[in-house]
Amino acid sequence: MEEKQSRADTDFSPDPGGTGGEQNAPCGQGPEKLTSRQLTEQSRFAFAALCGVSLGQLFAGSESSVFREEYLQGLVRWLGLDESVMPVMGAFLSGLGFEGSDTFLSILQADPLLAAGATPILQDLVSFSVKDGQYDARARVLIRHVGCLLRVAPQQLEEFEETLGEQLKEAGEESEEESSRRLKRERGRKLRRYLLIGLATVGGGTVIGVTGGLAAPLVAAGAGAVLGAGGAAALGSAAGIAIMASLFGAAGAGLTGYKMNKCVGAIEEFKFLPLNSGKHLHLTIAVTGWLCSGKYSSFQAPWCSLGECGEQYCLVWESRFLRDLGSAMTSLLDGLVSMVAQEALKYTVLSGIVTALTWPASLLAAASVIDNPWCVCLNRSAEVGKHLAQVLRSRQQGKRPVSLIGFSLGARVIYYCLQELASDKGSEGVVEDVVLLGAPVDGSEKSWKKMARVVAGRIVNGYCRGDWLLGYLYRSSAAQLSVAGLQPINIQDRRIINVDLSSVTFPEHIQYLHLNL
Repeated sequence: MEEKQSRADTDFSPDPGGTGGEQNAPCGQGPEKLTSRQLTEQSRFAFAALCGVSLGQLFAGSESSVFREEYLQGLVRWLGLDESVMPVMGAFLSGLGFEGSDTFLSILQADPLLAAGATPILQDLVSFSVKDGQYDARARVLIRHVGCLLRVAPQQLEEFEETLGEQLKEAGEESEEESSRRLKRERGRKLRRYLLIGLATVGGGTVIGVTGGLAAPLVAAGAGAVLGAGGAAALGSAAGIAIMASLFGAAGAGLTGYKMNKCVGAIEEFKFLPLNSGKHLHLTIAVTGWLCSGKYSSFQAPWCSLGECGEQYCLVWESRFLRDLGSAMTSLLDGLVSMVAQEALKYTVLSGIVTALTWPASLLAAASVIDNPWCVCLNRSAEVGKHLAQVLRSRQQGKRPVSLIGFSLGARVIYYCLQELASDKGSEGVVEDVVLLGAPVDGSEKSWKKMARVVAGRIVNGYCRGDWLLGYLYRSSAAQLSVAGLQPINIQDRRIINVDLSSVTFPEHIQYLHLNL
């Protein structure tokens, strides 16, 4: 315990201050005095300018123009800067001032309040970004980028978000008795204010469930900044509960509480299962590509090694058809081995002729085993992807950033989800990062440019040139020869990252299931 406390003292700043009133405070009350508000005027200008330049770099597209301007204008007010600086900030948003980034960083690093590091002002930026009950994916990408410039370890951001998220979530949950009390109070009856589970008062200085090595006063300051002065009492107000419901989803149920209507096109099964416990300010949805018997018979199995950060869910979809596909793939591979066709493949397809128009006769003879279940799952994955877009668009997960990861047909689900989101205005700011592995989808520049518009962070395309099974399965499913899972995406966009998995996986599509992602 002493070791944990020592680490907290090293990584995080002490209590940023008391409960003094500030102008432009959320919920009409003065929030805690945060470190960013106590900086010199020069440092506060440098902080806003650094965020402005970064916003202009990261989100230069017209689809994010309103977000850029509103975010920076709100930040200027939050920092207590004069409105007269807005024309200069506007210039930074338009792409000017990039060469001044080093100067802004030097000013911040020279401020006495940041002598121990810039972690406190990055945490303040998180508090500012969630104060209205919405954590835009673009805001989180900005915070990560600014954190990198200020040399704040990503783990510190994760820890702060996790603890703040847990405290805010607990504050937003009501028991039946508490709900009854609140309703009576709203009708004008005078009842004593109830305490919220797991949250101590700001003034008392009691340690709040120290998760990830965080010092309690810092989290209390963050919560106070989100909802105004009053600590737990502010969080317990009707306005506070409304903000928490906005962040984490109606009634706190979020994705696990989502139930698909009985008739949604041809979709038979669609639900979410949690991969870990706890509540966080951002979440990840993992999408499995097919199911096999034994160890990999569940949707959760491939994701057992997924990094422990944020909330994590897996999408359960069309299990009957995915099991049929898994059985067909296993039968195909077993059959090829028994026919000693594997040697022929080594000298044809695996030597680099993945897009060959002529396949070994033994492989073509086995087509009947795999083609039908593959085509069925191709069609259903597209429908499931479109429905996933509707779920995300309706904010079932709350107004928090979502990252998506999937392999094979799971990656195809995500692809169609993004295409559907991109067809709708106002879908920006929902999806943060995307990872597609061995995706059986179109790899053309046009389609990827379209979906990149709704992704705030990165789109990772994991491909393997020697994936003969994907090349074979996709040979007649679509006319295009450009398959994302077989080659890099040739597009100049800071969001799209190509990763060659040839040195990581065996050149067989089925190996994606065994990567223990």
